Amino acid sequence: MGAHDEDDAARRRFDVADTAPLLLDTRGVVTSWTRDAERLLGYPAAEAVGKDMSGLLAHGDAGRVADVLERCRRDGGWAGLLSALRRDGRPVPVMARITSAHEPGGRARWLVMLNEMGDAPGWNMSRSVLEQMVRGAPIGIAIVDTDLRYVWSNAALAAFGGGPPELRLGLRMADVQPGLDSEAIEERMRRVLESGEPVLGYEHLGHVRAAPHRETAHMMSFTRLDDDHGRPMGVYYTVVDITDRHRARQRLALLDRAGRRIGRSLDIARTAQELADTAVPDFADVVAVDLPERVLRGAEPTPGPAADEPSGHVRLHRAGYRTTGAPDDETTKDASRAAASGDDDRSGGVGSRDGGTDRDEDPGEGRDAEGGRPRVVVYRGDSPPARCLAAGRPWRADLLDGAAEEWLPRPPAGSEPPSVLIVPVRARGTTLGVTTFLRDGRREPFDEDDLALAEDLVSRAAVCVDNARRYTRERDAALVLQRSLLPRGLPEQDAVEVSACYRPADELTGLGGDWYDLIPLSGARVALVVGEVPGHGIDAAAAMGRVRTAVRTLAALDLRPDEILAHLDDQVARMDHDEDVTTGARAEGSACVYVVYDPVDGRCVMAAAGHPAPAVVAPDGAVTFVELPQGPPLGAGGPPFESVEMILPEGSTLALHTDGLLARDGGPAPGSDRQRLRRALERSAGALELRCRTVVDALAPARPHDDVALLMARTRRLSADRVADWELPAEPAAVAEARRTASRRLAEWGLAELSFTTELVVSELVTNAIRYANGPIRLRLIRGRTLICEVFDGGATAPHLRHPRATDEGGRGLLLVSQVSGRWGTRFLPEGKVIWTEQSLTGPGA
Repeated sequence: MGAHDEDDAARRRFDVADTAPLLLDTRGVVTSWTRDAERLLGYPAAEAVGKDMSGLLAHGDAGRVADVLERCRRDGGWAGLLSALRRDGRPVPVMARITSAHEPGGRARWLVMLNEMGDAPGWNMSRSVLEQMVRGAPIGIAIVDTDLRYVWSNAALAAFGGGPPELRLGLRMADVQPGLDSEAIEERMRRVLESGEPVLGYEHLGHVRAAPHRETAHMMSFTRLDDDHGRPMGVYYTVVDITDRHRARQRLALLDRAGRRIGRSLDIARTAQELADTAVPDFADVVAVDLPERVLRGAEPTPGPAADEPSGHVRLHRAGYRTTGAPDDETTKDASRAAASGDDDRSGGVGSRDGGTDRDEDPGEGRDAEGGRPRVVVYRGDSPPARCLAAGRPWRADLLDGAAEEWLPRPPAGSEPPSVLIVPVRARGTTLGVTTFLRDGRREPFDEDDLALAEDLVSRAAVCVDNARRYTRERDAALVLQRSLLPRGLPEQDAVEVSACYRPADELTGLGGDWYDLIPLSGARVALVVGEVPGHGIDAAAAMGRVRTAVRTLAALDLRPDEILAHLDDQVARMDHDEDVTTGARAEGSACVYVVYDPVDGRCVMAAAGHPAPAVVAPDGAVTFVELPQGPPLGAGGPPFESVEMILPEGSTLALHTDGLLARDGGPAPGSDRQRLRRALERSAGALELRCRTVVDALAPARPHDDVALLMARTRRLSADRVADWELPAEPAAVAEARRTASRRLAEWGLAELSFTTELVVSELVTNAIRYANGPIRLRLIRGRTLICEVFDGGATAPHLRHPRATDEGGRGLLLVSQVSGRWGTRFLPEGKVIWTEQSLTGPGA
């Protein structure tokens, strides 16, 4: 094979451009010369072949040939900087890379690849110094070609794993470091090749071959290498291990996140869960926070040994739990949960959305199915968690075997034996519980630095847990009252969209004397109620509970608002007299506004007892105040109550509020403060819940001097196709026609499955109206959340449900109606009465 043929073969084999290849034998004598070598050094092949390599180099490098060849034989190759001499005697700086070109059965030889360095700055310094700089650099350095294959790397890069530089030649990143996201790294290399813009300081996380179980962080920089014509030759990149800096930054970020996330409420279980949520997944794969029941109840923890069972076992409750694994039996039980009775607003504020509260309710995750409490975990007295709880000192283990499974929280499925940290939850010299951290065995085990970090995390949470425990102890009595006082969820209905906001003056208990309510009435109507009793705190809350219960009881009578308040006035007067109520819990002097809204025709009727009149926000945003006669406070006696009736357009918003919304530091708000409320209502926009909260925030401080309650209800109308109304003659033939008419309408509504029961209800009610009442008869069907059937007649007597004997021939009509209906009842009108029934649209047969 000729020299030029070998030149072409070398090009095809190594696919390199702007490189001068030549071949040496084992003694360093040139055995093959290429056209590129001739172009670079000026020697024709006839002169170069047979020439010793040292004869092609400047004096300083000629003496290094023997050493270089020895290193080639020892290491399999060599790369470095040399100064070659052209035929005319001019020195040429070159980058030389020598690799083996041995072929099976052939002669031993070396392939030398020379690249002219040009007038590179610094070339005139000592060659040995330059080689030391590249070879001994503490950072990894590599060059890849345009196909992103390695063509050169230094020894420092081998510290990351993947073999020495000569074994990387021709390989891709994924071949060398499968534990890294090579696609992301190569994508940045391609961008550099395309744009020429360097990428500096790119940080990357992954697992290198030198430490496969340890996540390491690297900072990489990429620069494009161009030839003399500006064409891309490859990418030069550097790698620096910044794992220690990355971990320090992670620790600081974790502590910062813990400071922001842990202790956002005064609920013990939520605080424990916030600790678990903060530590997973960055610090651990599983975190379990176990507290004694006494701590969860707000009581002082028991001093001394923790064992509280005859067997010496320790019984704790899993207050917080988080895992990176998929849910299974245990993770379902121990799933992340919010506090079922907690409150993010430390001022005690409560709001609602379509009748709900603005507390972060939890449906029961992480709790026992029976008791609604965090699930119980039992530890043997000699187990590490029990010992930590008793001694108040942490415990650490690198890799646990199967013997520990009985006390370990269940790790994620498929994980390796874990590394474990157990840290006691201690605050103010008292141990409140233990926190267990698990880290998958495929990750680096916990070390002393991790233990210090875990203790710092837990100590922060412990102070918050202890604060919450003390707060819980003081608030327990109030929570018992709270469940029966303010509605935790207003009922679903079709009449109004509703939102409420409650802000008590007593921040500690979160309770006061103001209340709001929404009560469904017959005929798809609703009653909206806002009221207040004198005083603040638990005493006022107790009195408020009695008044609110009386209101709900009277609402069942379905009377006009003025009649409801008249009955309530009598009830309040008797409450304080009959029960001999002491000072501080009196209901006398309470105020209330009672509003009834009908979504069929938009009719709104209201009356007030010593209470501010509601504001009305029209659909166009205009705000007016209802001219409502002010009756006397409840229980105080005085003139009778009066009702006001009006028609509200659909989309109008009623704003019912207590005095506290407009109160100022100097006392009750003057009448001019209505303008403040008007401005707040006019500028409010968006969702009703947001509007409600915005109005309260604008008018009432975070810690008001008086309790504040605001109930906002946006009116709806039932469309005409959901209401059917018929006039019926007072004759027996009308019964059959009423049944047929009702059945046809149900078919149009897609409720044919209710035809049988509805025909039965219509037949019985219309028959009773014809038989016992006077005047005109009307039948009305309403398709709302239930199917409502109403029969109007001119009678003034209420029907009574009878229980006939087997031998009676009649008297079973209302009994049948009550059996097939979900609810039924009677309400009286000035012109007569209405008997109504409701049937579920979702139950059996619907």
